[in-house]
Amino acid sequence: MKKIMLLGSGELGKEFFIAAQRLGQYVIAVDSYENAPAMQVAHEREIINMLDGAELDRIVAKHQPDIIVPEIEAIRTERFYSYESSGIQVVPSAKAANFTMNRRAIRDLAARELGLKTAKYRYASTLEELREGVAEIGIPCVIKPLMSSSGKGQSVIKSQDDIEKSWNYAAAKGRTGDSDVIIEEFINFTSEITLLTVTQKNGETLFCPPIGHRQERGDYQESWQPSFILPAQLLEAQNIAQKVTAALTGAGIWGVEFFLTETDVYFSELSPRPHDTGMVTLAGTQNLSEFELHCRAVLGLPIPEITLERAGASAVILASADGINPQYTGIEAALQAPKTDIRIFGKPITRPYRRMGVALAYGAPDADTTELRERAFEAAQKVSITQE
Repeated sequence: MKKIMLLGSGELGKEFFIAAQRLGQYVIAVDSYENAPAMQVAHEREIINMLDGAELDRIVAKHQPDIIVPEIEAIRTERFYSYESSGIQVVPSAKAANFTMNRRAIRDLAARELGLKTAKYRYASTLEELREGVAEIGIPCVIKPLMSSSGKGQSVIKSQDDIEKSWNYAAAKGRTGDSDVIIEEFINFTSEITLLTVTQKNGETLFCPPIGHRQERGDYQESWQPSFILPAQLLEAQNIAQKVTAALTGAGIWGVEFFLTETDVYFSELSPRPHDTGMVTLAGTQNLSEFELHCRAVLGLPIPEITLERAGASAVILASADGINPQYTGIEAALQAPKTDIRIFGKPITRPYRRMGVALAYGAPDADTTELRERAFEAAQKVSITQE
């Protein structure tokens, strides 16, 4: 049995902990607030500010974990190098966690060191630098904080009037108080996919069937698997994913995002952990969900193959207001549709657009994903949230 410490205890971490406990592991949940989803299924819990390096050091010394699994960006990841050197396994690795928590590091690695195709980009540390960068990249363009997650602080500049608003929004939503932003060329893509990629300690790199997704406000709203992709583009995406994960090192699952045009494959972003769009795998689309794959890879257990078992779709259930102690109605109505499921995450606090659950729909491997997307969306819309 291994002692696993999870840094960030949201819905993705909760599913990972369930998978870990089914394999007999001991789990410790860490987050900044009480009763976070993964804490509800953990053996122990800690509530700290993970941007406080001294607090991180304290709980690591207290619990002596065998494995540290980061789930969010708001962590003093530079501490991971010392933990790793002391014999603690950092997932996927200290290098991967540090590079992927910062858009500057991962984009420079992909574009400059590995020579991968990405959108044109520039960095800005001041409003004036942002204006200069926008002039160079061109309008429209996308602005993102260098450190954020789930689309926080991301916006599209469509005119000169948007520049200052985008700067202020990015500065307010960045995860570490760092106001630096990345300015990206707007790619006129035909679709975007997540290619879940599994790196193993003692095995080959494996790929899940591609997952299509749709975003609003920079955050995932629905996903479906499999997503159509030309065979040549799939091979290119797999080659890119293998190159970048090999450069970052370590074992685990990675959510590698791509923009697809009629002819090209653009590397977009990379998460070194289960991906929100991969919640569609909770519909049984694969022989192992993304959380089970992550757990096996982290523990060094064999993963002989990844197979598509069903087609599936997911749609988010969102809160609409600030509040506490959310209550859910409409679940019975949502479950009237066949081959449909609802997963409520158990978050104790609501705010506008916060993801509180997900609706799932599934069918045969060759089922029409358009119909499945409609069924998942309709189920999600039937669930209402009230709060104090």
